[in-house]
Amino acid sequence: MRKRQDLRQSIAVSAALLAVLFLLPLLCIPPAREALFGHEDDVDETERPPFQSGEADGRRILRVLTGETVTEMDLGTYLVGVVRAEMPASFELEALKAQTVAARTYTLYQIAGGSHHENADICTDHTCCQAYLTEEAARANWGDQADVWEDKVERAVKETDGEVILYGGQPILAVFHSASAGLTRAAGEVWMEDLPYLQAVSSPEEGEAIPNYYSRVTFTAAEFREKFLAVHPEADFSGEVSTWLTGAVTDSAGSVSTVNVGGVSMKGSQVRSVLGLRSACFTWETEGDRITFYVTGYGHGVGMSQYGANAMAKNGADHREILAHYYTGVEISGMEEEDLTADTPN
Repeated sequence: MRKRQDLRQSIAVSAALLAVLFLLPLLCIPPAREALFGHEDDVDETERPPFQSGEADGRRILRVLTGETVTEMDLGTYLVGVVRAEMPASFELEALKAQTVAARTYTLYQIAGGSHHENADICTDHTCCQAYLTEEAARANWGDQADVWEDKVERAVKETDGEVILYGGQPILAVFHSASAGLTRAAGEVWMEDLPYLQAVSSPEEGEAIPNYYSRVTFTAAEFREKFLAVHPEADFSGEVSTWLTGAVTDSAGSVSTVNVGGVSMKGSQVRSVLGLRSACFTWETEGDRITFYVTGYGHGVGMSQYGANAMAKNGADHREILAHYYTGVEISGMEEEDLTADTPN
């Protein structure tokens, strides 16, 4: 019996020693391996490579103002952010290309005229220059379609590298809007100065398929009076509500060119601005102390209609045909050498 116990103890000790001999190298190898080869971070296989601009856009460096921060980026990178913000990425590729060329031209036109920003070439405030959206913000809006739509926007910028819209050899004021009422408007019908390349042309909007293409807004008499007296204190709203708006004149696009408001002659675009209407293509009716406006389209109506451009693209038009349609008498060309390089910021 004693011999059996000694034998068992001997076997147990031997097994323990063998276990230590096998485990000791395993405990030593990882630290030694890390010391020899270093630590390698995990790679995110889903991370997208950064956008690379084409040769022409990549050579033009901009100083872009966002809030109070100025960031340097090349023209192509800037345009990707603009197109993300200014046109639905679900639109046809050729429509996105047309938007890209219009945005590039608008940018160069603004810079050539002398930036009104002290330390920047352009800003990301849509009420001042052009809207801009980062990839992160766009992806949050796009959801499951983010990869597809980001690829499409980047492709639109890449495949139009350096293309601009010229009139008389100079970049034009390539304004655009969301949707017209079947016809665009001449610049002189909306603003003070007419331009030969911003004339009224047909626009094939698919009205029923456009969100809020037809809209309705109602104001009480008190609300209406308050809004207009804030900008025209000389206006007279003493009579019946039905007499407050008279003598409307419409332009070739069916938008209100001029109208008398409280005895003051105003452009339809001014009325649109005061009341916050979606466009100047409106009619109205009064009932009691309320005024209701019926509005068609969205935007100032001058230049390229984005929904019209998308309809043309669906029907087979390429981006050059779209631009030539909306901007009268222009040519599409590459940027001149002087447009490709920017002054080095101080």
